[in-house]
Amino acid sequence: MSEKSKPYELHLERVYDASVNQLWAAWTDPEQLALWWGPRGFSLTTHGRELKPGGLWHYTMHGPDGTDYENKTLYLEVESHSRLVYDHGGNDERKPLFRVIVQFSESDGKAKMNMIMTLPTAEAAAQTRVHIQKVGGHATWDRLGEHLEARASGADIFLINRTFQALPASVFAQWITSEQLARWLPPVGAKMEFLKADIREGGQALARMRYADGTTLFSKSIYEVIRPHTLLRYTQGFCDEQGQATRFALEPRWPQSMSTTVIFAPEGNGATRVTVRWDLDKNATAEERAVFTSARGGMTLGWTGSFDKLEAELAASSR
Repeated sequence: MSEKSKPYELHLERVYDASVNQLWAAWTDPEQLALWWGPRGFSLTTHGRELKPGGLWHYTMHGPDGTDYENKTLYLEVESHSRLVYDHGGNDERKPLFRVIVQFSESDGKAKMNMIMTLPTAEAAAQTRVHIQKVGGHATWDRLGEHLEARASGADIFLINRTFQALPASVFAQWITSEQLARWLPPVGAKMEFLKADIREGGQALARMRYADGTTLFSKSIYEVIRPHTLLRYTQGFCDEQGQATRFALEPRWPQSMSTTVIFAPEGNGATRVTVRWDLDKNATAEERAVFTSARGGMTLGWTGSFDKLEAELAASSR
């Protein structure tokens, strides 16, 4: 989330490979909401819902630790396929925490979601921003994208977004410079070294990853598309030291190869939103697909740790 104007507002924008009709349905059909609403690991039970001005959506969020969170959302405006305004975070014992305005639109065959969260004060907005990041609330919108893709094509994908306070050119450079990539990309506690780094369209990179427990893994990336400051696409998979494809030693059922797409989109005030998408190889087995989808929570944690390091690298380079 990035601030674009008022200090007591939080802004969020997402673009999905879906129609506005599909996006609206995902937001308004209780059966679909149950498949994506909330951070990873949470589930949802709807007790009642009236999608109209003055109507309530009464639901319970079930946390992965078994904690239940009661919510009653009050709808203030409902414009079909276009706009929702509601008070969020309240229940019978607690006043709403903030007001939300969501605008839905479509352009070039893609659906856009623009959200404004209005808090009582700038301090409350800052606290909410920190809380959302701490509990993984951003993953809600990644789960929405995965859900829309699954309904549209049946494909199992993984999505994660992060906004960085740096221009697209600066963020992009961190992805195509091997020395920088090795500093922030590996999971927390691991060290990465490139044995080969030919980062160009048609080029390949071979990397060695060493973990604290002594485990050593090798991976190979083949770069397919590089559009400066806007897009990267490459296939990746585990391999041996010579670059020959192998199975993931820690989980032999893991897919042998995946396509990674990284999109760099400018946001207000010099910020950049990075979207990472993983697509399975079309020949992935049902077992590989099941392992992949069940690991989305761990993938989110892994990328979050890497993104935290990337954020620190960008901050250091700007000083």
